[in-house]
Amino acid sequence: MLELQGLTRRFGARTAVDGVSLVVPAGQMVGVIGRSGAGKSTLLRMLNRLTEPSEGRILAAGRDVTTMRGHALRGWRAECAMIFQQFNLVQRLDVLTNVLIGRLYHRGTVSSLLKRFSAEERAEALTTLDRFDLAEAALQRADTLSGGQQQRVAIARALMQRPRLILADEPVASLDPRNATVVMDALARVNREDGLTVMVNLHHLDIARRYCGRIIGMSQGRVVFDGTPAELTSDRVRTLYGVAEEEFHESADEPALVA
Repeated sequence: MLELQGLTRRFGARTAVDGVSLVVPAGQMVGVIGRSGAGKSTLLRMLNRLTEPSEGRILAAGRDVTTMRGHALRGWRAECAMIFQQFNLVQRLDVLTNVLIGRLYHRGTVSSLLKRFSAEERAEALTTLDRFDLAEAALQRADTLSGGQQQRVAIARALMQRPRLILADEPVASLDPRNATVVMDALARVNREDGLTVMVNLHHLDIARRYCGRIIGMSQGRVVFDGTPAELTSDRVRTLYGVAEEEFHESADEPALVA
């Protein structure tokens, strides 16, 4: 279980995240929605300590993440894998090596950079790629893949960390509708089959409703909605985005998912 207690982040005079308190049970798939600048990305980056909280605490299974340093913090970051909008792959390296980089948290950095991975690690990486229909691309350079394929490689790399929690920051924002569907299907599969907690920042309301059993809505750094997709009514969308849902779809040019 993940628990946030009054989590706050300030950048000078601006408060990006303002006193957020949440409890996220293990195995839940949570969508975090809101306008640009609502604090979604800052919130996720605080959870794995890429951004330091100004106030508040993060508790994971009773451990205080906000006080972790050194080896303990490295261990938490292994448990708390991050997936980014722009994939963050090493483009000149092949797909298999990019996935194996996920083992960096569990072994010496120098040996990993020298590609001294064990046969067991390579087999695990290939099996993980195969889960996402990417085994045949294992020896291709990452920059030869489509955006949707690269994001699935990023998910495979995250799984090589053997995490308990996956944080995905706008993972489909730069993808077309078909690739967005494939990537979200992959995240949902990891949540369902591996029992991992998944927290994903999303702009698209239809994606949040389709994939996430729980939706958290943020506005000006605060949680203003926390409920099921069915509870995300048009009135609540207006509160979140300042416009009616129909206007939001038009102004955001939100694509429909491919069934």
